[in-house]
Amino acid sequence: MARQWYEKAAAQGDAEAQLALGVLYQNGWGVPQDDTQAAKWYEKAAAQGDARAQWSLGMLFGMGHGVPEDYVRAYMWITLAAAGNLPGDEQKLAVDNREAVARIMTPAQIAEAQKLAREWTPKK
Repeated sequence: MARQWYEKAAAQGDAEAQLALGVLYQNGWGVPQDDTQAAKWYEKAAAQGDARAQWSLGMLFGMGHGVPEDYVRAYMWITLAAAGNLPGDEQKLAVDNREAVARIMTPAQIAEAQKLAREWTPKK
C-alpha cells in the first residue's frame, strides 16, 4: 500500500518518495528485492539534491549493485552526500565511506570524482 503512494508521489518528482522507493527495492520491503530499481529511484532523488539518496547511490556504485561498479561515481555521490544535510552520525558515516572508497582509487580517479562533484548541480 505504501509503495503505491510513493509511486504516485515519485512520478510527480517528489524526491522523498523516490528515496523511499529506492529503500523499498534495495531491501525487498513489500516489493521484490531489486538493486537496479533501487538505483533508478535513488538516482532520481539524488539528482534533485537529496543527500540520503546521493549516499545510497554512491554506495551502490561502490559495490556494483544494480549499477556497474564505478569508484569515481561512488566517490562523487558520497562527496555530495557528505556535504549535504545528513544528520550528524550519518554525515560522519558518509565521510568514512568516501575515505574507504578513496583508499582503492588512483589519485587521477579521485581528482576526476572531485571535479564531477564540484561541477554537479541539482535538477529541479
